[in-house]
Amino acid sequence: MSGVLLWVICPRENGSSLLSLIPRNGTRTRSSRLCSRLNFSNISAAVANPSRSSEEKVHEVVLKQAALVREPRTERAQDLRRGDTDDLSNWDLLNEAYDRCGEVCAEYAKTFYLGTLLMTPERRKAVWAIYVWCRRTDELVDGPNASHITPKALDRWETRLTDLFEGRPYDMYDAALSDTVSKYPVDIQPFKDMIEGMRLDLRKSRYVNFDELYLYCYYVAGTVGLMTVPVMGIAPESKATTENVYNAALALGIANQLTNILRDVGEDARRGRIYLPRDELECAGLSDDDIFRGQVTDKWRSFMKGQIKRARMFFDQAEKGVGELNSASRWPVWASLLLYRQILDAIEANDYNNFTKRAYVGKAKKLVSLPAAYGRALIGPSKLAELVRR
Repeated sequence: MSGVLLWVICPRENGSSLLSLIPRNGTRTRSSRLCSRLNFSNISAAVANPSRSSEEKVHEVVLKQAALVREPRTERAQDLRRGDTDDLSNWDLLNEAYDRCGEVCAEYAKTFYLGTLLMTPERRKAVWAIYVWCRRTDELVDGPNASHITPKALDRWETRLTDLFEGRPYDMYDAALSDTVSKYPVDIQPFKDMIEGMRLDLRKSRYVNFDELYLYCYYVAGTVGLMTVPVMGIAPESKATTENVYNAALALGIANQLTNILRDVGEDARRGRIYLPRDELECAGLSDDDIFRGQVTDKWRSFMKGQIKRARMFFDQAEKGVGELNSASRWPVWASLLLYRQILDAIEANDYNNFTKRAYVGKAKKLVSLPAAYGRALIGPSKLAELVRR
C-alpha cells in the first residue's frame, strides 16, 4: 500500500503505555526483554523523535528544500522553455494540459479539488499538476498494471522525471508539471524519493522497526508536502521559519500515511504485506500470524491504541504549520488534516477491527468538517500560534 496524498490533499503512528504490552506470564521472552529495556519515562520523546538514522536522512532533504524557497529565483527558471512557449498555440496546449490535470483531480480527489478552487489560478494549476504526477507514480505499483511493473520501469519513469525537470516533457501531464517546476522553487529530490518509495513496494513487504517505516512514509507521502509548500506559499505575516513550515508539511504526510496503514491492515495482509513495525508487534505479544488471522484481541486493541496515539502526535505537529501557509492555500490543507484524522476515530469506533471493517468518514461528518476547516483557515499565523499555546 503506497497511498499518495498531498499534505494539502490527503494518501499511508503507536503509543498507550507500553508497560501494558509486556507479557504477564512471567516468562522472559525475547519480546519481554526488549520491552523491559525501554525507558518508559521517555516514551513521548521516543515517539516524537524516531530513530535518528532515517530522520537525519529526511532532515537533510527538508533543509535543502527550505533553502531553495529562501533563494531568489534565477533567470534559468524563466528561460528554461521560453523558446517552447512563446507562440500562442503552445500556450493553448499548456493551458489544456493544466485543464486535464484539473479534471483528473476533480475525479479522484473531489474534496481537495473543491479546496483548490479557493487558490489563485496559478497555484491551483500547479497543485493539480503535482497531484497528477503523484497519482500516476502511485498507480505504477498500486494500479491495474502493477503486476507488470519492474524496477526497470521505475528507472525509466525517473529518467522521464529528469527530462521534464529539464524542459523535455513526454506528454501533456508532464508538460504541466514541467511548467510548474520552472515557476516555483520545487526541487527534483522529493519526486525522486517518491519513486524510491515505489521501489520499496516492489521488493519489501515487511518493516522491522519504526525507523524503517518512517523512511518509507516519507518516501510515499511526506515527499508531497515538500513538493507543494513552494506552491502553497507561506503567509507574509508568518514569523515561523521556513524549515518549521516544511517540517509541518512532512509531519502531515507521515501522519496521513500512518493512518492509511492503520486503516488498511486487513487489506494489506490479504496482499501479503504488513507495514506495522515487527519489533513493536513482538513487544505487544503479537506476531505476523496474528495479523494474518485477523482476530481482534485485548492485545491487539492495546497495540492499536498506541499506534493511533503516535499518528495523532504527528497530526498535532502538522497543525503548527498549516496556519503559516498563505491564506488562499490553508483551507484544503485544514480539510485534509481534519478529515483524515477522523479515520483514526473511526478505527476506534470499530473496536479496533481494521481486519474486516474499513474505517471511513461519512458524508455527514465531511460536511461538518469542511466549514470547520474553513474557519481555521481564516485564522492568521500569529492568532493560531496563540491558540495552540493555550
